[in-house]
Amino acid sequence: MTTKSAAAAARATVYGHPRQGRDRELKKAIEGYWKGRVTAGALRSTAAELRRTHWRQLADAGVHEVPTGDFSYYDHVLDTTVMVGAIPARHREAVAADALDGYFAMARGTQDVAPLEMTKWFDTNYHYLVPELGPDTVFSADSSKQVAELKEALALELTARPVLVGPVTYLLLAKPAPGAAAGFDPLTLLDRLLPVYAEVLADLRAAGAEWVQLDEPALVQDRTPAELNAAARAYRDLGALTDRPRLLVASYFDRLGDALPVLAEAPVEGLALDFTGPAAAHLEGLAAVGGLPGKRLVAGVVDGRNIWVNDLEKSLATLGILLGLADRVDVSASCSLLHVPLDAAAEKDVDPQILRWLSFAKQKTAEITTLARGLSRGTDAIAGELAANRAALASRAGSPITRNPAVRARAGAVTGADARRSQPYAERAAAQRAHLGLPLLPTTTIGSFPQTDELRAARADLRAGRTGTAGYEERIRNEIREVVAYQEKTGVDVLVHGEPERNDMVQYFAEQLDGYLATRHGWVQSYGTRYVRPPILAGDISRPEPMTVRWTSYAQSLTSKPVKGMLTGPVTMLAWSFVRDDQPLGETARQVALALRDEVNDLEAAGTSVIQVDEPALRETLPLRAADRPAYLDWATEAFRLATGGVRPDTQIHTHMCYAEFGDVVQAIDDLDADVISLEAARSHMQVARELAAHGYPREAGPGVWDIHSPRVPSAGEAAALLRTGLEAIPAERLWVNPDCGLKTRAWPETRASLENLVAAARTVREELSGS
Repeated sequence: MTTKSAAAAARATVYGHPRQGRDRELKKAIEGYWKGRVTAGALRSTAAELRRTHWRQLADAGVHEVPTGDFSYYDHVLDTTVMVGAIPARHREAVAADALDGYFAMARGTQDVAPLEMTKWFDTNYHYLVPELGPDTVFSADSSKQVAELKEALALELTARPVLVGPVTYLLLAKPAPGAAAGFDPLTLLDRLLPVYAEVLADLRAAGAEWVQLDEPALVQDRTPAELNAAARAYRDLGALTDRPRLLVASYFDRLGDALPVLAEAPVEGLALDFTGPAAAHLEGLAAVGGLPGKRLVAGVVDGRNIWVNDLEKSLATLGILLGLADRVDVSASCSLLHVPLDAAAEKDVDPQILRWLSFAKQKTAEITTLARGLSRGTDAIAGELAANRAALASRAGSPITRNPAVRARAGAVTGADARRSQPYAERAAAQRAHLGLPLLPTTTIGSFPQTDELRAARADLRAGRTGTAGYEERIRNEIREVVAYQEKTGVDVLVHGEPERNDMVQYFAEQLDGYLATRHGWVQSYGTRYVRPPILAGDISRPEPMTVRWTSYAQSLTSKPVKGMLTGPVTMLAWSFVRDDQPLGETARQVALALRDEVNDLEAAGTSVIQVDEPALRETLPLRAADRPAYLDWATEAFRLATGGVRPDTQIHTHMCYAEFGDVVQAIDDLDADVISLEAARSHMQVARELAAHGYPREAGPGVWDIHSPRVPSAGEAAALLRTGLEAIPAERLWVNPDCGLKTRAWPETRASLENLVAAARTVREELSGS
C-alpha cells in the first residue's frame, strides 16, 4: 500500500468523546446537584474523574492527541457563550451570584427567568442552547474552563488539543436577542468577537497548547458570499496572530463545497474534514483546490454518527489518496464520538453474530488507531485486524437477518393511492368536528406524562424478574387510571393515556418490531441530562402484532372524552435510531411506515378517533445542503402519508414536532396532510405560528404555550398571552392549546400546576372570543 516513510507522520485522534460515563455518572451527579443531594464540589469531582478516565482510555487505545474542552455539564455551545461572555441580560445576576447555578439557569430557566432557546445541532438529535446576541452585545473572554481542562490532560502527560466552537459557526447558530432590531444579523458582530477568540487562544498557548481545534460545521451548509467572506476574514485575522497555538479548523456532517477553498487558502496550519457519506466529495474537492500543501489534514474516515463497523480497506484506500494531498495526514472519526454509545462489548444480550457488526465509541477508537498504524507501517502491520474486519463485513452482507422477502415484496407493491387520504382536508375537517364535538381552542397534551422513579423501578423489576407480568400490568393500569382521571378533573378536552408503559418513544416500538435491535447500555446524550438509547435498524422491518391498542383502548374505556392513540412516525423512528447503511433510507422508511400503518388501522378499528403520529425529527433529518433536500422530503412525507392514509375521514390524524427550525420545512409540514399539528413555540414566542401563517397553512395547529424543557411553571396569564399571539396568525377555529412537548421529563407538582394554568388560559381566551 504505502511505504512506512511516506506515512510516518500518521497519528490517531478524535474530536470529542461521550461525556456521561459508563453508568451515566454525570447525569446522576448533575440531577443530584439540582435536587440538593450532591454538592458543587462533589459534582466537579465526578466531572474531573470522568474526564481523566476518558483521556486515559483514549491514550491506552493508541490515540496520540486527546481532545479537551469538549466535556460539558450541559452543552458545548452554552460553554462557548460563557467563554465569550455573551450572557443574556436576564441571566447576568444569577451568573454573577453563582457561576454554576447561573449556567444551569441559562440552560433550564428558573421560575422567574426563561432559559435560552434550544434547538437541534445540525441534522443530529443532539440539542444545543441558542446564543442570543444583539447590537449591544459586549463580548469578554473567559478561558478558565478551557485552560483548566487542558492543564488536567497535560498533568497526565498526554498530548492534548483543546476543541472550541469556531467564531463563524457560533455567530451563525445565534439568534437576535429580544429587543434587537428586525433584520439584525449576529454575524455582523464578527469583528467584535475575534479579539475575544484571540485572547482565548493566547491563554491556551500559555497553558501549553500546541494545537487548538476550531469547529466550523456551519460551513458545510449552503452559505452566501457574505458569509464565506466572513469566514475568510475570520481565519485571515486569527491566522495572522503571533501569540497563538497552531490552528486546526474542523468541519463535519457534510461537504464544505464553496467553503473548502476559503479554508484551504486560510493561513492556518491544518484542516479536519469529514470523508464519510456525502462528505466523501472532499476527495475531489481537495484535488480541485490543489490539496493542502504545507498543512496538516485530519481525515475523518470512520463514521462518528453510526454504529456499524468501518470498512478498513476502503478507508485505507481513501487515506492513501489523501497522502498526496497534504503535508501530513492523521486519522479520526468524521465528527465527535458524542453521537454514539460508549462500548458495544457491554451489550451482553446482543446476538454475537450481530455484535461483531457493531462499533461504538470504544470500537471506533480502535478502528481509528488501527488505520493510523496501517497508514504509517503498511497493511502487514494490521493484517489480523483487516482479516477480522473482512469477516465481519461479509457476515453482515450475507446474513438472513438483514433481508425479509415478504417485507420487501409488500414495500415494492405500494402505490401512490396508498399514501393519500380518501377525502380532501376540508371534507375531513367537517366530519371530524361533527364526530368529536370539541370546543373552540381545544386543549390536549403531547402524549407522555411524568415518568416517575416508581414507574422506572417497576420496569426494572420486571426485567430483573423481581416482579411478575401480572403485578407490573396492574401498576400500569393504576397509573393510566390516575392520569385519565386527572385530565378529566382538570378539564383537558382530548386526553392521553400518559404512556407509563413506555421507556422511550422510539425504543418502545423498536422492541416490538422485527428487524430492530434494542440495546441495554447504548446511551447517547440528547440534551443536558437527557440520554436516550437509540435502537438499531439491523434488518427489514415488520410488525408481528399490535403494539399500543391494548393500553389505548383501556384508557378510552375510562372516559367519554376522546383519547389519542400515540405513535412515533417513520422518519423519527429512523432519525432516532442507528439506521442501516446498506440500503437507501427511503426504502427503510417505507418498511417502517407500513408497520405503523397496520397499527394505525388497528387503533381505528378498536374505536380510537384521534391518532397522533409524531414526527419531531422531520426537520432535523433535513439534509444540510439544499440540493439534497427535495429527494429526502419526497420519501419522508410519503412515508408519513403511507402510515396514516388508510383511515376514515372522521378519524383525526395529529402529528407533533419540536425543537427545530421549522421555516425550512413548512411546505413539507403541509405535504404531510395531517389534520392537526402541534409544535414547540414557547421559547421562540410563537415564531412557528407566524411561519405557518406566512405559508398559508390551511389545517389546524397547536403552537405550544408551555416550555416543558424547563422546570418553571408558566402562569395562566403567560399562557393566555402566548395564545393571543398565536391567534394573530392562526384563526381560533383552527388553533389548539397544548404544551411544547411530552411531559415525561417533568415532575408531577410542576406538571399539575402548569397544565391547570394551560387549561385556565384556554378558558380565559375562549371567553374573550365569545364576548362573555
